[in-house]
Amino acid sequence: MVAPIDKLSVLVTVIFSYFAFGEKLKGRAVLGLVLLTAGTVAMAVV
Repeated sequence: MVAPIDKLSVLVTVIFSYFAFGEKLKGRAVLGLVLLTAGTVAMAVV
């Protein structure tokens, strides 16, 4: 169960950089984060 949770560290890092440093996200980056999150949730559920 550790591996799926570890993959969310990318999401946490991006959210932190958005709020702390004002980083802007482009459409492809948002799509990638959505897919990464969906895949992580799918791995955790199954």
